[in-house]
Amino acid sequence: MDLPGGGAGFAEQFSGLRREVERFIANGEPGAAAQLTPEAWRLKQQLQAAGRVDAAAVSPDRQAFLEEMRPYAQAAAARLGVTPDIVLAQAALESGWGRKPLTLANGGNSHNLFGIKADSRWRGGVAAALTTEFADGQKQSRVESFRAYPDYQAAFDDYARLLASNPRYRAALGVGGDAQAFARGLASGGYASDPGYAGKLADLVGQLRRTAR
Repeated sequence: MDLPGGGAGFAEQFSGLRREVERFIANGEPGAAAQLTPEAWRLKQQLQAAGRVDAAAVSPDRQAFLEEMRPYAQAAAARLGVTPDIVLAQAALESGWGRKPLTLANGGNSHNLFGIKADSRWRGGVAAALTTEFADGQKQSRVESFRAYPDYQAAFDDYARLLASNPRYRAALGVGGDAQAFARGLASGGYASDPGYAGKLADLVGQLRRTAR
């Protein structure tokens, strides 16, 4: 990895940027580039390309989340024709690695790890939450209704059923381990309004795969 500059001053500056990047990867949300300075963002990309920060990408808490959700993800992935790590990455991306669950009015867990909204056809429980949507490229915050489930098994089952039965997501099905094809299929089907959603999801799958080596 080639980095510009030299001397003690640069070494100190680089060390500070490195700490910033590692804090971001350990605690930040996937793809939240706005939390980093431009210099630190460039360093993050260089370090990831060199395989120098992947160990921090999956902390013990995040690893525990992945292991808990893995059996559910394996079943959902088999139904969708994709690899389990793709489903796990989407659950992590949507729920902040399980740290930002959608809660019920009584404070209970909705078990909704995929940010699936409750439309007029939904007959199950509902959790209201403040969410960020993009309209004409601009962020907007508003309260939306989301589906609530009795447990994670029901959540993964509904997620797989939604993608498998909705023709909008046909391009995401049966792509095996092609995370980019899956992410593009979701994005083109309108799964999320964030214009960077596909890139964030594909990047996170790549992080999980590099860490698992």
